[in-house]
Amino acid sequence: MKCSKCENAAIYEKPALCKEHFNEYFEKKVLKTIKEYDLLSKKDKICVAASGGKDSVSLLYVLHKYGYSVEALAIDEGIAGYRDESLEFLKKFCSEKNIVLRIFSYKDEVGSTIDILSKKYSPACSVCGTFRRHLLEKHSKGYDKIVTGHNLDDESQAVLMNILKAQTSLFARQGPKTSSVKGFTQKVKPFYFIKEKEVMIYAYLNGLNVDFKECPYAPQSFRAHVRDLLNEYEAKNPGAKMNIVLHYLKSRNIKTERKEIKTCSKCGMPSSGNICKACRIKAEIKQ
Repeated sequence: MKCSKCENAAIYEKPALCKEHFNEYFEKKVLKTIKEYDLLSKKDKICVAASGGKDSVSLLYVLHKYGYSVEALAIDEGIAGYRDESLEFLKKFCSEKNIVLRIFSYKDEVGSTIDILSKKYSPACSVCGTFRRHLLEKHSKGYDKIVTGHNLDDESQAVLMNILKAQTSLFARQGPKTSSVKGFTQKVKPFYFIKEKEVMIYAYLNGLNVDFKECPYAPQSFRAHVRDLLNEYEAKNPGAKMNIVLHYLKSRNIKTERKEIKTCSKCGMPSSGNICKACRIKAEIKQ
């Protein structure tokens, strides 16, 4: 099969594109999302939430390539044989690109690792997600934007998860960028319309050599079940994931209840209650 734009062999089917034109397609799609949704400017001091996986490394690569002022912020959850390996790759990548990398660990900030906490909390993702968001918020202070590598697959899953759990109040936190809320660093998602498969191909074509290994705790999560169901449905009904996010974007202006944002009396971070969930779990750990 030939590339639809030249005589070279296609490496991607829909649309049929060679390596050169796939990279062009991918990057134009990202830059279009940034421009259309006003996600970033070259004046912004940008913090990229980086794990060392395909999404965050590809995101760092694209933003750095196009002249955005980026630094990387990584959270070490303490997952032996997984996070330690991805962080070593991230350190090497950032060093080669002269990108500032800051790493903070659950062990230092929470007093324990996810490997230890998983013995008490199941699924481990229930506490891991809380602490990860907490530390990203805490250490992104001073930046104009925090950028995450969430892709189309991630976002369609999130919409469906919130519907299934009747958590429509969380819709306000989704989309290509979150609304500006005092105390929070605004989050933006340049890969919002990029398929996970496309990120994998882009990483491979550009020699990023990331490890595509999945977190060992991921299969336990509710997201994993929704992901598998959605992948099965997408295989029979191509375009379903895109339809989910497009419908969400059309209906996101519908008013939904949002809890008042307060300040946690323990850590001073924004919270829906007097004490944030991260601090409540920290207290449980010490008991």
